[in-house]
This record gives sequence, C-alpha cells and structure tokens, in this order.
Amino acid sequence: MSARHDAKATKFRRQPVARHGALTSPHPLRQVFTILAAVLAVALVSTVAIGGFYVWDAARSLDENGVAIGDDAALPPHIGEIEGGVNMLVVGTDSCEGQDLTLFPRCADDDGGERNDVTMLVHISDAPRRVTVVSFPRDMIVPIPSCTSPDGTTSPAMSAQMINTSYSYGGLGCSVATVEELTGIDIQFAAAIRWTGVINMSDAIGGVDVCLSDDIKDRHTGLDLKKGNQTLVGAEALQFLRIRHGIGDGSDLGRISNQQQFMSSLVRKLQSGEVLSNYPALLNLANTALRQVNEKQLVLSESLTNPQRMVQIAMAVADVPYKDIVFVQYPTYYAPGGARVLPVTSAADVLFTALAENKPIRVTGAASGGNGVEVVGEADDPNATPDPTGSATPDPSGSPGATATPPAGEEGTVDLPGEITGQSANEVTCTVAQR
Repeated sequence: MSARHDAKATKFRRQPVARHGALTSPHPLRQVFTILAAVLAVALVSTVAIGGFYVWDAARSLDENGVAIGDDAALPPHIGEIEGGVNMLVVGTDSCEGQDLTLFPRCADDDGGERNDVTMLVHISDAPRRVTVVSFPRDMIVPIPSCTSPDGTTSPAMSAQMINTSYSYGGLGCSVATVEELTGIDIQFAAAIRWTGVINMSDAIGGVDVCLSDDIKDRHTGLDLKKGNQTLVGAEALQFLRIRHGIGDGSDLGRISNQQQFMSSLVRKLQSGEVLSNYPALLNLANTALRQVNEKQLVLSESLTNPQRMVQIAMAVADVPYKDIVFVQYPTYYAPGGARVLPVTSAADVLFTALAENKPIRVTGAASGGNGVEVVGEADDPNATPDPTGSATPDPSGSPGATATPPAGEEGTVDLPGEITGQSANEVTCTVAQR
C-alpha cells in the first residue's frame, strides 16, 4: 500500500453511528470492560444494598470530576439496555501525577507532560449487539485538530503528529477530536486511566489470566514471567500491558496484540461468575472505581458520569458472544526509517463502513501486526449458540502471529483486509518472546 495511494483516499464522512448512547472506557485501561463493569457495580450495589446515600454520593463524585468532550448525550429515559449503538474512546496515559516513585523512578525527573500511549475506540453496535475495539498505534502519524487545553491554551491544527501527543495538546477532548477526524466516527463517551488506576483496578478485579508461549523477561518494565498460564494483578498486570521489548518484534504493534490478549481474557472473566455475579467482588470494584475518579487516576467525560447511563451501556454488552467481541489494530505501514507508522486509510475504510452499516466483521489477517502473540485454541463461550458451519481452528503451523482459520460468517459478514490484524474474544492467544 503506497503512501500516495492513501493520500488520495476519500476522506471519511462522519458516520451516523451510535447517536443514542455513549461509551467510555470502563474498560481496563487500557481495557474496556473494567470500567463498564465497575459502573454496573456502582448502580447495583447502590440500589440493592447500600441505599440512597451511596448512589447520591457516587453520582455527585462522578459529576464533579467529568471532562467536557463536546455535545453531551441526553440522559437515558429508563434503566435497561441502552437504545441504539454507542462509541467510546478509552485511553491509557503516561502521567506521573500520583504515581509511586518506587514503581516509576523516572517520575522523579518528570516534565509534567501526559500522552495517550494507549488509544482505543470501543464500538457497540445496535441490535444485534457486537463489540469492536480498535487500537491505534501510539507511533502512528495523523493530523491533530486545533485543541483547547484545560487551562485555556489553544494549540494550532497540525497535519502530521504522533497520535499519542494529542492528549498533551488538549487532554481527553483533543484525543477524541483527533480520532473523530481520522475515522469519521462520532464519539459520545470517553475515559482516560493512569498507571496507578490500572494497578488498582487490576487488583480489584482479582487479576487477569494470560498465556505465555515462552519465558518473558524485560529490563525496561521489570517483568520476569515463566512460560505457561499466569494470573497477573496490580503492577505486574500494568507492566504486561506496557511491555514492548522482549516480545514479538519489539515494536508497539506487538504490544497492541499483547494488550488484546489481556483484554480478551478480561472479557471472559467479567462475563463469568467470578465477577458480575459475585457481590463482594462487585462492591470492591465499584468502590475502587470511585476512588480512582476522586484521586484523578480515572478521568471520565461528562457524558459518562451518570451511573444510570453507565448501567445501560454495561447491560448492552453483558451477553455478547465472545466471537462477536473483536479486537483489531488500525492498519498501518512503516514510514521511511521504520521509527513511525502511517495509516492505511483504504483498509480502515472497509472496517468503519462495516461498523456504520452494522455488519458483522471477520479478521482474515494475522493475530498480531508485530508477531506478539500466536493463536493456540478457542475458549468455551457460555453465550454462544451452536454454529452449524463449524468452529475456528488454530493455525497448524503454530507460527508467531498466526491467526485461526476463520469460520464461515453469518450472512452479510465483511471480511476485513489482511492489513487489519487482531482477534476475537473466543480465540485463546499466547504471548511470544522476541526472536
């Protein structure tokens, strides 16, 4: 795919997708469903057991800390699954504010900047419900629109900057505007989580199971993990999400697939009885999420700070089958020199058109753009219906980055271009050491 060809690609028109609801990233987050689950926990715990004061205090705390990202969505009319589709941006930032210097010694000499080193667009379709999570490589060069920062400073529009600088120019609202301009998707909800927020949310959920095809050791993050299945909590979970050196080809593209493995496992855990039907776990998760908001480790858009709205979003994804929860990477190719990547907008157009038309999608490319994971099997899905066409099977070669052989999709399924890598939540993947 040439740069010239993509430069001439038709600019995305704003898609009429998901005007009824909004998203954020309750999701871990760097992961998506954690915060949605936390929000659901807040509402359930508030109304069922804690009483009126808890729900009032939670709503007040969230509202006081909300961040404006544009037009707010209307308040949901009732408790129940949200109507229509929703789009939410979830970012993980590298801020040193409020961080433990023993875990992050570089913060002792921090310049005070904050970047969105993890940027994910979460799309929940209208009926039938499907979830698509699009990760944007931090080193991707994109236009950044003029943004106004929280202190009132306005930055000029820029034609070519790394996408992870958008947060530094105007906070969460600027990252939202940047992704909207790139994709043509209207984003109603957004959330940002800092390092300590990820650590605390990982602890609250009881850890996430990950799979390693090899021993993994990385001096940059301090990770030293043995081959096999591991349950990661706290700081170790955060460092697993941050790791780049020591896995795949050592690039951010490999790191994204590692994060997708983590998120797929997280989804499976949240839909299991370990969390959503476990009252003490829900209460702990709700309290932890509220504390992260109050301590500025979790930032929510104003449109996402109403507990009722959060519950409606959570209810929309509670029973989505694993195969319909898909994690993909925005397609890119390396710029001259190999230090940065450029968007392949023609391939991305296929993805976002399918989302706008509410069509199911199927990944035909590799599981990883940076050889970071390999497909090793398929998870049992409690929400699945029998598939008369057969199930996906692992690639027999077992090569790093291989994808499962996709089953025949339902009528209208869009096969994504091979440049788009990723996996669905029903695919079990394992992290591969750097060769």
